[in-house]
Amino acid sequence: MIDSNFIKNIDINIPNVSRETLKELDEYGSSIILNNKHINLISSTTEKSLNTRHILDSAQTIDFIENIEINTCTDLGSGAGLPGIVLSILMKHKKPQFKVIFYEKSFHKSKFLVEMSKKFKLNTEIHQKNIFEEKNLSTDVIIARAFKPLPIIFEVAKKNFKSFKFIVLFLGKTGKKILNEALKYWEFDYEEKKSLTNPESIVIRISNLRKKNG
Repeated sequence: MIDSNFIKNIDINIPNVSRETLKELDEYGSSIILNNKHINLISSTTEKSLNTRHILDSAQTIDFIENIEINTCTDLGSGAGLPGIVLSILMKHKKPQFKVIFYEKSFHKSKFLVEMSKKFKLNTEIHQKNIFEEKNLSTDVIIARAFKPLPIIFEVAKKNFKSFKFIVLFLGKTGKKILNEALKYWEFDYEEKKSLTNPESIVIRISNLRKKNG
């Protein structure tokens, strides 16, 4: 289970994580395992590595979130709430006004997100809707993990959102190749950090996204 020594040993940069926050992350992880039997929130093969594969992997995005002037974050294809619920728990005491908005079309997964939000008293807004059918959305940060390929996420950001500041994404070992390919069709600035849970992966924050030739 997650404890302060586990966080320290992973060398994840989450300043001033309280014992209460660690306990809530632990309880959230337990809830995923418990509900995974009938909702299929995560792959059963990753249950034993839940702390690193899912919880800490999601938590590392806080480096791109907490020190910038933002108040809303929209999690696309939220599933079990990774990373949205993790970010909500981490930010609850750091910045209470910070809200995470979830779009998850599955009834059962959306219900799970509602239950977790109530359980941990999180500042969230949960929509059981297909993000591809939504229009004129506004947020500060768009975030996605294991949702869709990067080009599709870019299209969603430009077509379905009328305003956003950043996009935060997880990319695997072919991440640099994917970014270079995207630069053929899009212009954008990005910052990257090496994943703390997978040496072959990166986490990126994209800004100033615009499509070439219109």
